[in-house]
Order: sequence, then structure tokens, then C-alpha cells
Amino acid sequence: MNALVLKKPGAPDTLTLSELPMPIPDKGEIRVRVYAVGLNPVDYKVAANGHPAWEYPFILGLDVAGTVDEVGADVTDWTVGDRVVYHGNLTKPGGYAEYGITTSHTVAAIPEGISFVDAAAFPCAGLTAYQAIQRKMSMHLRTGQSILIHGGAGGVGGYALQLARIYGASKIITTASASSFGHVRALGADICIDYNHEDVYQRVMDATDGQGVDFILNTINRSTAQKDLSMLTFGGQLTCIAGAPENVADFQPGNRTFTLHKTALGGAHGSGNIQAEEDLARMAEEFMQLMLDGKINAMVKEVIPLVGVPAALTRIASRHVQGKIVAKLLL
Repeated sequence: MNALVLKKPGAPDTLTLSELPMPIPDKGEIRVRVYAVGLNPVDYKVAANGHPAWEYPFILGLDVAGTVDEVGADVTDWTVGDRVVYHGNLTKPGGYAEYGITTSHTVAAIPEGISFVDAAAFPCAGLTAYQAIQRKMSMHLRTGQSILIHGGAGGVGGYALQLARIYGASKIITTASASSFGHVRALGADICIDYNHEDVYQRVMDATDGQGVDFILNTINRSTAQKDLSMLTFGGQLTCIAGAPENVADFQPGNRTFTLHKTALGGAHGSGNIQAEEDLARMAEEFMQLMLDGKINAMVKEVIPLVGVPAALTRIASRHVQGKIVAKLLL
């Protein structure tokens, strides 16, 4: 089969198209004929240093949509031809190939009305946002409350903006480049902060009458997460997907009690927690229902061929890409 492979740790432009043997599903696995695969920042980030579990040449690509091509032993819930989508296991070969292998219990059926391209766009970014907003924050969200979502123009941030509106946030603030303000406003942002030229802390405090926000979703890094603590209102919640603050234990002034959440979507794979693995499929089903209901936009901004992935990942690494890029392998 044709596959885009990483022959050793390196930058996205080192990915090359190669011919590899057809993968065979093991017990409890299915083989999927890949129709579309979504691109994510984690691809270039992990590729730079590799992973101890990888054998080279290695295939990247976590977000896969296609049809079941073959089922392994003991698989009874899927049949050949079923339309499916899944978030892959970071330690296993991925979807930048004509065929991919995954565990049958982590796969969700793509309903009629959702294309392979739209399905491939959301798993990594969309389910990360869903885990943060719906699973961590929504039970506490009330009318009149505010949320700061960092990086609203990106995948996680863009889906989070839409979910925050769905689950009741009344004042949605996001950081983005000025050129992306129109994009993030269309997704649900009420207040846009140009992180390149504005003081994020001051803008947030001004927007909340000096009280701070009720919720923050940090998609950036540990350094900004540390600064986020000072922007939370009393009893606020901070959810981090790219590193928690380093000095949480020391940050406990009397007027800033808070709750900290750290999410790691891909950590479910291989965790030994079957419920967490099955929840990947369950969340995908719930997310796609929101898409069918017209509440979530897949945010596909560009569809490319498989050979265009290296250049597209290089652009994603520059952090100047809005929404999602999807590689399409089949019609």
C-alpha cells in the first residue's frame, strides 16, 4: 500500500511517500480503507523527536475516516463496508496511508449526512475540546458566566468556541491574531484579544470588571497556563491540554481558590482502562450528533492530497492556519 512515512525523527518535510506491506488486523482490531485523514499539530511535534514505541518507517496521522476493509478475530460489532471514524493510538502506525489498523472498540460509525472529510477533521481537536468543555466544565456552566479560550483560530480552540456557546457560556473571550478575528467571531467569540499586540491579562480583567473569568481553556503551554491562574475569578476553573502551571501549590491567595483540570485525550489508548478507550468512540458519536444538528461546524478550511501533507504540516507548525486541513485519499 502507499503510505507517507517518517524514516527517522525529523521535521514534516522529511516525510516521504513509500510502498509498504498491507497491514493485517489482529484479534480485536479492524482494518480501515482510508478515505480521509485529518492533520494535527501533534503530528509534527512528536515527529521531531520520535517515540520509543515506534518502528521505522513510521506512519503518522491520528484522525482517520474510511470504511471497514477487514475484521480481526473476535470482532462482532463491525462488518466490511461500514463507514467509521476514529482517533488513533499515538504509539501505533497511523492514517497517512491507504489502509490503517485500529482497535474495534474505539471506533464510531459515521452517520449519513456527515462526509468522510468532515469526520476526519474533528477527532483529535474536537474530542479534546469536547472533553474539556462538555466533560469538565459544562456541569458547572451557568447563564452569565464567562470563559477564556486560548488560540480560538486553531482546531481545539475553534471547536471549544462552538461548544462553549452550546453549553451556556454568556461571555466568550478568545486570543487570536487580528487577521483571525472574523473567523473566531463566526465560531462564537464575543471578545477577541490580539495576543501579539495586546495585554491579555488587562483585556480579560477589563472585560470582567476586574473579577476574572469563570473558566479558562489553555491550549498553548505551561507558561501561559501559569499566567492564567491570575485571571480566574474566585472558584474558577482552568483546564489545560498542553501542560499545567508549574507552581499550582504555591498559588493559593485567599481570593483565588480554583479547580485545575488536565486533559490528555490520546492517553486513553493503552491506558489499561477499557472504559476510557470506549469513551473515545462514545464522545465521537455525541460530537457527530451535534454536527448533524447543525450546532458544530467541522471547520474544514482546506482539502489536500496525501502528498501535500508535509507542506501543510509545515504551515501548521507556523501557527498561522485557521480551522482544519484534511487530506483526502478517496472520493
